[in-house]
Amino acid sequence: MNMIIYRWTASLLFGFFGALMGAWSVSAFSDDASQLPTLAITQVSETVFSAIGATAAPSRDNLGHNNNLSFIITEGGVVVVNGGDNVLLAAALHHAIKERTDKPVRYVINENGQGHAFLGNSYWSDLGVTILAQRQAIEEIKAHGEASLSQMRARMGPLVTEARVVLPSVAIDDRYVLDLAGEPIELRRFGAAHSPGDLSVWMPQQRILIAGDIAFHERLLGIFPDSDVDAWIDSFDVMASLEPAMVIPGHGHPTDIETLRFFTQGYLRYLRDEIELILDEDGDLSDAYKIDQSAYENLDTFDELAQKNAGRLFRQMEEKLFQ
Repeated sequence: MNMIIYRWTASLLFGFFGALMGAWSVSAFSDDASQLPTLAITQVSETVFSAIGATAAPSRDNLGHNNNLSFIITEGGVVVVNGGDNVLLAAALHHAIKERTDKPVRYVINENGQGHAFLGNSYWSDLGVTILAQRQAIEEIKAHGEASLSQMRARMGPLVTEARVVLPSVAIDDRYVLDLAGEPIELRRFGAAHSPGDLSVWMPQQRILIAGDIAFHERLLGIFPDSDVDAWIDSFDVMASLEPAMVIPGHGHPTDIETLRFFTQGYLRYLRDEIELILDEDGDLSDAYKIDQSAYENLDTFDELAQKNAGRLFRQMEEKLFQ
C-alpha cells in the first residue's frame, strides 16, 4: 500500500488534545505507549526496518509522517535514519523499535536539512542519542530550522508546544563509518542532488542502501530552488555504482536501483533535455509549463509538482545560459 496506515487510539484522539495541552516530555511519550499512534513497520531484512511515510504533504492527520523513518538493529545498538518530523512521531518510532529489541538507540542520522529529517531530534537528544548529519545539512538547519519549526508547530498544534531545534552534534563530509559490533554502516554523500547535505546509509554486508531523497519512485520528485539537477544526475550514477540489492528511498517502499533510475534519473534527464530544446528555440517559461510529463502522471504528487518542477528547472537553466 502506498499510504501508511495509522491505527489511532482513543487516547490519542482525545487525551493529547485535552490532558496534554501543556508541555510534552520524553517520559510522557516513552512511559505510556497507549498515548502513541502505532506505525506500520516494513521489515526489509533481518536487521533493517522502515516506517514508510505517506506520499503526500505533511499534515496533522498523517502526523507529519511523509518520509521514511528507518532503523538498523545491530549487536552494538540501534541506528535510526531520520529524527522524524516531530517529537510525537519520534516517540512512536522509538516504541516500534522497543517492540523489536531491547538494545538502545545509539545514533540518529538526519538524511538532509529538511524538517521531516530533523524536527524530532530533540526527542532523541533528550535520551542522550548522538545525532549525525552532513555538514551542509547542518548549515541548512542553522539557517532555516526555526522557520521549519514554526511551520510544524502551526500544523501539529498543542502536541508539540515545547518542541525545539536541536543541531546534529557530528558533522560528516563525504564518508563516515559506524562500526557497531562488526557490522559496518557507511554514511555516504554521493554529491549534490535534491537538497543541501543529502546523505545516504550503505550496509555493504547486506547490500542494502537507505538512499534518502536522492531516489524517488512512488511519488514525483520535487525540484527545489537549491536542487542541482545536473549534479543530481551524476550523483545518482555514483550511488548506483554500489550495485545495491535493495534500496529504501526517501519516500516510498523499498525497491531496486533500476526502478529508481527510471523515475529519478530518467525523469531529471527528460525534463532537462526538453528544456534545452525550448531554450535552443528561444522559447520561454510558458513553453516549459507545457512539457508533456504524462509518462509520470501516475506518480503521487504529480499534480502538485510537475509544472513547478518544469518552471524551476527552466529558470535555473536560463540563468546559467546567460551567466
